[in-house]
Order: sequence, then structure tokens, then C-alpha cells
Amino acid sequence: MPVQRLNHAVLYVRDVERSVAFYQEALGFKVVMGFRGAAFLQAAGSANDHDLGLFEVGAQAGPTGAGRTTVGLYHLAWEVDTLDELERISLKLGEMNALVGASDHSTTKALYAKDPDGLEFEVSWLVPADLLTDDVLDGRTGVKPLDLAREKERYGARTRGGLGVSTPA
Repeated sequence: MPVQRLNHAVLYVRDVERSVAFYQEALGFKVVMGFRGAAFLQAAGSANDHDLGLFEVGAQAGPTGAGRTTVGLYHLAWEVDTLDELERISLKLGEMNALVGASDHSTTKALYAKDPDGLEFEVSWLVPADLLTDDVLDGRTGVKPLDLAREKERYGARTRGGLGVSTPA
């Protein structure tokens, strides 16, 4: 049987407490377990044991060179259910000066942000399978700036994303 989905991600961070506070405020994660130098967080609404693990390596740690000077992970992507939720997170990330971009990939509407250690992550809403028209699928060949107001008008602010794509319909 093939791999079904990503269960959790683990990040090395300079300061666990600072990173926990960031992910709690930015994305609503809650701590479900931890010990000195480590924390395990669960996304709001998740039934998973944990969705994010954080391990402290200390203030002396240098910045990641991934994609610039070394190979490594570019980013993690978390999915939200509605465009209203994507907009709420966009505003929160903006208030925190963490938002670094917003893109329309046609089938995916995406925000990009960086945590306190400069580790990039994505928060996205996926067009549900029953709304994947030929023009939406053809649009995947390019990336456009994200216009959330336009997308909410087109798809509905509370339309559940990802149905039939990342989650069963």
C-alpha cells in the first residue's frame, strides 16, 4: 500500500519556547506534550497525536542554507478548510510580520510565511474536485498574485476546500 499522507513534521529551532509561541499565535497550534528542549504541537481541529515537533538546538545555530548553499527542505504546507480561514491567517501573519508572499497556483491558493528562525511554511486552500474546471486545471502552468476577495467571490468564503483532492469527498 502506498504512502497516504504526511503525519507530522519535525523542525530544529533555536528556541523552543519562542517557536511554540509563534505557532500558537500564527496558526492556532496547541502543545500536547513536551520536555526540556522539545515540544509537540497539534493543529486546531486535528485528531492526530501531534502535527509538529520542535527540537531546540540553541541560539548559536546558524541560518538554514537550504536552497541557497545546501540541499534541504524548502517548506511545509498546511491546508485550511475555507477561504475565510485563509484570509484570517493572512491577516494574522501580516500582523506578525511573518507573511512573505501570497500566490494563486490556480488549483491552490497559497500564503507563504517564515517562522522566527526563518523557516518557510505555506498555508493553502485547495479548489475542491467538483470545481476543477478545464480553465482551472490549465491555469497551473503559471503563478499569479493571490486576490482573496476575487477567489472568495468565485468559490465562496466558506466552501470546503480539498474535497476529493486531499480529503475524501
